[in-house]
Amino acid sequence: MPQDHSYEEIRSVVLDILAGRERVSYEPSQYTNIETGVGEVFGRREGQSTQTSSIFGGERRLSAHDADLFMEVFWDLFRQSILTLGHDRANKEFPFCRVSHVGKRILENQQVYFFHDVSTYESLIKTQIPSIDDTTMLYLKESMQAFRSGCILSSTVMLGIATEHTFLLLLEKIDGNPKYQATYAAAQKERSILPKINKFRTILDKHLASLPSDLKEDLDTQFAGIQSVIRTFRNNSGHPTGKIIDREQAYVLLNLFIPYGKKMYQLIDHFGKP
Repeated sequence: MPQDHSYEEIRSVVLDILAGRERVSYEPSQYTNIETGVGEVFGRREGQSTQTSSIFGGERRLSAHDADLFMEVFWDLFRQSILTLGHDRANKEFPFCRVSHVGKRILENQQVYFFHDVSTYESLIKTQIPSIDDTTMLYLKESMQAFRSGCILSSTVMLGIATEHTFLLLLEKIDGNPKYQATYAAAQKERSILPKINKFRTILDKHLASLPSDLKEDLDTQFAGIQSVIRTFRNNSGHPTGKIIDREQAYVLLNLFIPYGKKMYQLIDHFGKP
């Protein structure tokens, strides 16, 4: 009898099939093909024999529980613009489907973090950044909720606030540590966020040799680079510039906060030591 799986397990397998990381018997060009492919992958991974399906003979079918969850996964991927309905001009409607151009670009990146709602985004972040501040998490959840609701500009602004709040927590940690307080006092004295960031980076660059090697690794990319990207989109969204950010860009920004946050909390831990 087929065993039950979680939403995330099923979603992960579906994404592997769509990205071509798992080979299945039927082209994932329609709903039932993908559903059957999920059963095939689970059967192969778990070393179970195939079971007769009402759709395709000799294929391992999903349990009733998994079939219901697969339906949710399928339509969530459609709402998230990873899947689109219709396979070609001759098969334009459901149950035919294909990966959208946005979905292809997302699936090409095997390192991308996948999430589908506020709870899974929160769970993912807390797994990657266990000590994340509650206030920061509040704004991240608001950002994800806005993204899910299609309010992309609002999502970007909330994400920008979370990003800046994380940096300010770093400055607070430094200001409370006599070992580093005087060295970075000039950054704390700046009145607005961008001068604070720029001053901090100037001072940090002069003391890179004193940082542990793991902290210096990808520091420019995961701290300054990501922070600059998120800040730019936040400013474009928070002011009447007329510049519109699309769902794909917003999804990428939500992903980018994770390596940024991990690096920032490495810095917070480092500067918090006596």
